[in-house]
Amino acid sequence: MAEIEAVTDVLNGSRIIAAVKQAGIRFIVALPDRTTSEHVLKPMLADPDFQVIQVCKEDEGLSICAGLHAAGHRSLMMMQYTGLLDSVNTLRGVAMEGKNPICMLVGLLGKEPGVAPSKSARYGLRIVEPVLDAMSVPHLLVEAGADVAKMGPAIDKAYADSSSVVLLVGASPK
Repeated sequence: MAEIEAVTDVLNGSRIIAAVKQAGIRFIVALPDRTTSEHVLKPMLADPDFQVIQVCKEDEGLSICAGLHAAGHRSLMMMQYTGLLDSVNTLRGVAMEGKNPICMLVGLLGKEPGVAPSKSARYGLRIVEPVLDAMSVPHLLVEAGADVAKMGPAIDKAYADSSSVVLLVGASPK
């Protein structure tokens, strides 16, 4: 029974995409990351339900998401955790102080399976959640199939509260 449960709880790219669609996201702003590119971003690029905007810098992407919100659209910024850390000032100014609901899907490249990000041997991974906590940015770990069901409500709450949310992807989707 445990083996069947483990197989059905695998993080699945198509389920992530379905959750994003169900949350009303049609604009994807992305800087490819190795955690989510193969089974999330590449299928989104081929999906006519999405308009994918590829950017060169993560902070540029956060500003584009704010602009899309101002135009009445929901968007999702996809990036790697290193880009999130690089974008802390933009996250502070545009998202938090500007009260723009910016939703981010952030790949935790190199995260050890079953290890909490804050317990990672990698310094960069270890500091992601404490930095987000210090900034009062809501976040949740998406590491198993069951976690995908929490994504839509988290995105809806961000838009309802004019806040942000970071969906930390701790495993490469299949």
